Order: sequence, then structure tokens, then C-alpha cells
Amino acid sequence: MIDRETVQRILDAADIVEVVSDYVTLKRSGASYIGLCPFHNERTPSFSVSRAKGLCKCFSCGKGGSPVNFLMELEQISYTEALKRLAKKYNIEVKERELTDAERQQASERESLFAVNDFALNYFEHNLTDTDDGRDIGLSYFRERGINDWAIKRFRLGYSLPKGDALYRAATAKGFNEKYLFDTGLCAKTEEGRVYDRFRGRVIYPIFTTSGRVVAFGGRILQAKKEGVGKYVNSPESAIYHKSVEVYGLYQARQAIAKKDRCIMVEGYMDVISMHQSGIENVVASSGTSLTEGQIHKIKLITRNLTVIYDSDAAGIKASLRGINLLLAAGMNVKVVLLPEGDDPDSFAQHHSSSEVEEYIEKNSQDFIAFKTDILLKGVSNDPIARANVITDVIESIALIPDPITRNVYIQECANRLGMSEKLIVQQCDKLITARRDKEALKQAKEAAARTLQGLDQIQDTATQTQEIATKSESTEQDDAIFLAKFERAVLRYALKYGAVEIGDEAYDQEGNPMSITVIDYILGDLEGDGLAITTPLYARAINMAAQLLITEWPAARDRSEERIEQERREMWDRGVAEIRDSGCSVADIDRREKELQARCDEMVAQARDEVAQHFIEKQLASCDDDEIRRLTTDLVSDRYQLSKIHTKHAHIETEEERLYSLVERAVYELKDAVLECQQRSIRRKIKDLCSQEGYNPSEVLALMQENKRVTEIKAEFAKFLGERIVAPRR
Repeated sequence: MIDRETVQRILDAADIVEVVSDYVTLKRSGASYIGLCPFHNERTPSFSVSRAKGLCKCFSCGKGGSPVNFLMELEQISYTEALKRLAKKYNIEVKERELTDAERQQASERESLFAVNDFALNYFEHNLTDTDDGRDIGLSYFRERGINDWAIKRFRLGYSLPKGDALYRAATAKGFNEKYLFDTGLCAKTEEGRVYDRFRGRVIYPIFTTSGRVVAFGGRILQAKKEGVGKYVNSPESAIYHKSVEVYGLYQARQAIAKKDRCIMVEGYMDVISMHQSGIENVVASSGTSLTEGQIHKIKLITRNLTVIYDSDAAGIKASLRGINLLLAAGMNVKVVLLPEGDDPDSFAQHHSSSEVEEYIEKNSQDFIAFKTDILLKGVSNDPIARANVITDVIESIALIPDPITRNVYIQECANRLGMSEKLIVQQCDKLITARRDKEALKQAKEAAARTLQGLDQIQDTATQTQEIATKSESTEQDDAIFLAKFERAVLRYALKYGAVEIGDEAYDQEGNPMSITVIDYILGDLEGDGLAITTPLYARAINMAAQLLITEWPAARDRSEERIEQERREMWDRGVAEIRDSGCSVADIDRREKELQARCDEMVAQARDEVAQHFIEKQLASCDDDEIRRLTTDLVSDRYQLSKIHTKHAHIETEEERLYSLVERAVYELKDAVLECQQRSIRRKIKDLCSQEGYNPSEVLALMQENKRVTEIKAEFAKFLGERIVAPRR
């Protein structure tokens, strides 16, 4: 476990924009940043990142959170692992304590799978360089292929010993559970029950996630193939590995892709490694499999520009065209490069310098539609039927392009290239687009119907229960709890979003003097004064955690921020004074400008203090180790919209922060009013139950009616404050 002091250093250092930028290309939008959501496929950016809040959130699928929660959600890793990842990014030494036996047992299965993969990664690397078989067979193979030490280390290449169960024995000797060796596919059993290593006698290509975790391996056999033995063997699907979403080399290439705003796609492991070794580092591979939507999505998060490199194998090119169609449908800008006869990306990179490779790619890139047309039209110019089929195929690809302007440009080019009517191509595209939309709508309708049928029994049971409850009373305690939770949630939002902010001038002590108290202190104190508290368990836990943070963490955090703010104030003052002195103004003018500078410095300090206080609670709870609290905090403090500067240019519109005291006060009053409403409901239920009994005591009913009248009078006073209708007493 990581000690609390180290956790706080990590949380203080983590910049949400920097963390998210490792996975998503962000663009500034006002005070925030936006990009395509990494959690689901989308064409229009709805993923918002706020550096001030330290939070990100997709306003389409709802996922996001702090840097910690973002990594946990995206990489499917534990809280501790996410902290370690951030510590490594910001060069923070992690101080840990030994886990107890109980804590070890609670370690997730996913982490166990990652752990055994990490062991295998180091084991394979050791075999390659530090064993006789590894050096004589594995390392010799890489040397023959022209791979140097830099590339071997960059891609963590390895070798699996030919002995049937060497890895199994080494891993179990280190205490790894054989279950995870089988679950990751590192080892397997024959029908007779004999254990063997899947990758025995092969050179190893580790497959990493975009954040650098090894999730799978690919292995190439070096000896003569036996019948039924494949040249390549890959890890099977597992809880941590889904081949349809992993892109080989993306971890090593992601920074170069982002820098150049272009990804180069090749076919195999060696193609990627040789290209990187030659200096072209924005290269990835589909690993010999058909390109999938999941793989495209991962690339699209970094760039929309993709160049696909083909060798001159016409059959292989035609087989790959379907994957290109998926790229077009995803809104990618696709270019294609055809290598010279006899070359593949591996050999071409080995025999040319990086500048020569880049120059060749630049000169020989062509858009996909033109490339596809040329490839498919070869040899069919004298066959009208075949030519018509090619034209139909090309139009189908054009119809997949989501952007209407880009699609129209390709339609014009296609019409010129094929000598066809542009109008006819437009009509055909429109027909295909309409058919695709209808098909998608039908698919969604079928899925919705399936979900409805699947939950029909549950819906019917719920309806029956609801009907039975309704016959017993007008409302139940469960109904009251649901009703009350809405108002508690509104109060909790202010507590989590502004908990450490001091609200003064409108709050007074017993002598009538203005006093400053934090939002959380105001909320809890006001409720406690009336004998009330937050009752929804999750909300109660959240506000109590927030209140505890004010006691244990806020003083130190405030002191740290004061040092930073004071440093910024001194720097601002020194810069301003230097500018004033250099301007050569009169003494009177210098005095006036220094007073203005002092006012600006004071304003900056006040604003910085408010910002620290405003975001303290949300940053802490959005990064805590409680899954429910993290999600709740992110959901409550994330704002979907911000006022445009246009709306505040000519007239001042009060912000939430400026009206904070009155808004918090009103939210607490509304919660109290809701509590009174629930009390009235409870009284009415009791009256109804009493009256339904034979020989009930009228005095008990009268007492309940008096209690109901008292609550109604209080609600009437609340209604005056809240600006609602006056509640008329029940007769």
C-alpha cells in the first residue's frame, strides 16, 4: 500500500490535461479542453477536460473523473496501480508498506494476470540475452533480420526456451498460481494433462496497451515448421487482452503520432520494429489481423490522419480493402502508399535512411479512393460487368465517409476519374446512406426489443409489487427516501463542489457579527441545529468524508497553496514594478501605477485563494480509493455548460460562486421542507392505519392531526422564504 503522504504528492502533481493527452488529442475550448471520448466511439467531441477542476467527463457516456479515476476506467487497473502510473509519469518515488495476508487475498484477478505477464516479459528478455539458447537462436535471428540492441530494448523482444515447460516451472517456483498461467495463455495442457509452454522455441514480441502494460505476446517459430504448427502463435483472449482493440506498437509510437499528427499502418511486428529503427517512429501494425473498429478507435483518439503502407502483393491489398472501409466510416483521413516491387516495410526500412523513407512516403501517398479505383480497375477495362462492379464498390466506399464536404470532393474526383455523371454518383450514395441508416435503426430496435423481452419478467414483478404497495397506502418509507434523496443530492453538490469555500458577510454569530464559515460547516451546522442529517447512505458517507478532509488535510493544503500564491504575487509585483520603472514616468504617475499594480496583485491573490478552496474537496474525493465516492463526486461537480463571454460582455450576470451563500441557504431550506413533507406523509399513513383498525382510539388520531397541523404551519413559513405557494392547512 502507498502511504498517505506519497498519495497526496501524486495527486498534487498530476495534471489532468497532461494525463488525458497521453491518450486523447485535446483542443482548447474556452477555459477547458475537448476531445473525442476514449470510452466510446463518437464523431463529435463530447469529452471535456478541466485543468482548474482536475477533472474530465464525457457528457455523452458519463465516464471520466480525476487523473486516477481516468486511468482506472480506461486501463481497467486498480486504484494503487493508477497511483503508481502517475508517480512514474511525474518521477515521484513511491513509498509502500507490506500488504497484509488479507489485503493480498483481495488483490484483483486482473492484477494477477498482469503480474504473471510481467514475470513472463522479464523471463523472455532474460532468455534472449542471458542464455546460450537465447543468444545462439533467438538473438541470432534478430541480428540476421538487422535488428539492433536499441530496437530490442524498445520493443522488449525475447525468446522462449524450447524445453516444453520451462516457463511453467520458473513461474510456479516463484509462487505464481498456475491458474493465471493458463488464463493468460502462457501455458496450456494436452488432452493427457501434460503442461507445456505455448511459446516454446519461439522469439517473442510483447504486446502492450497504450499505457505500457503487457497484455499478450506473439511468438514466431524459428525451426522448420511441423505439420499443423503455425509460423506465428499469439496469446488467446483473456480478461486483460482483447485482440480486436490492441494495436501493436501504439505504446512506442503514440508520442510520435501525436507530434506528427499522422499514424502509419503496416502489417507485421518486424515491419513496425524496422521502421522505428530507421527513425520513422509513428508506425503501428494490425498484427496480421483484419483491422477492427476497436483498433481504429484507439488510433483516432490520437490522430485522424492515417497512412497505410502496402507491399506490391495485389492479392494481399484486395484482402485489406475492407479494413480501409472501416477507416473511412470512422471519419479518418486515409492515404495509401504502395512500395516498390519486391519490398515490404521491413526490407524497405532496412535498406533506406529515414529521410529516404519519409521522402518516398510523401511523394507516393495517394488518397484511398483513387488507389482503390486503380487497383480494382486493373485488367477489367474490357469487361463492362466487372467494371460496373468495381464502380459500385468504389461508390460504396465513398458513401461511408461521414463528412458531407469530404464525401462531395471524392464524388467529384470519382466522376472525373471514371467518366460518370456526378449526379448519378450522388444519387447512389444517398441511396446507400439511407439504407445503412435504416439498417442501423432496425438493429437498434431489435436490440431494444431483446432487452425489453429479457427484462419483461422483472418489469411485471415490479409492477405487481408497486400495485400491491399502492393499495396499502398513498406512499411508503421507501418512496419518502427516494423523494428525500433528490434534495439531499442538491445539498451534497454544494458540499463537494464548494466545501472549503468560506461564505461570509451574510452569516452571523450570536452577537450579530459577520463571520466566515465553510460551505460544509454551514450545511452540517444548519441541519444539526434542527436535529437533521443526510440520510441517504452514500450521500452521508460523502459529506462526512468531505468534512473530515477539512479537518485533516485542508490546513496543510491551504498552507502549501499560500506559499505558491505568495511566490506568484511577488513575481507579479516585481515584473510590474520593473515595467513601471523602465517607462520613465513622473513620480506621481509611478505612484498611481504602483497602487493599480497593488490592486491587481491583491485581486490575483484573492482569486487564487478562492480557486484553491473551491476545488479542494472535489479534487480529493474524485481521487479517493472509494469507487462510489469517486464516481459520485465526478458526476456532481462536472458542469455540462459554461456561460459564453459573449453573454457577459455588456451586462454582468451573477455566477454561481457570487450567489453561493443564497444558493446553499436555499438548498438547505428545500431539504428541510422535503423532510417536513416526509413527516406529513408518515403522519397520514399512521392516521390511515389507525382508522382502518376496529375500535381505534380517537385521541391518538387527534394527536396525530395536531402534529400534522404543526408541520403544515412550519411548511407555510418555509414556503414564504422559498417563494412558493403558501400551504393551506388541511381541514
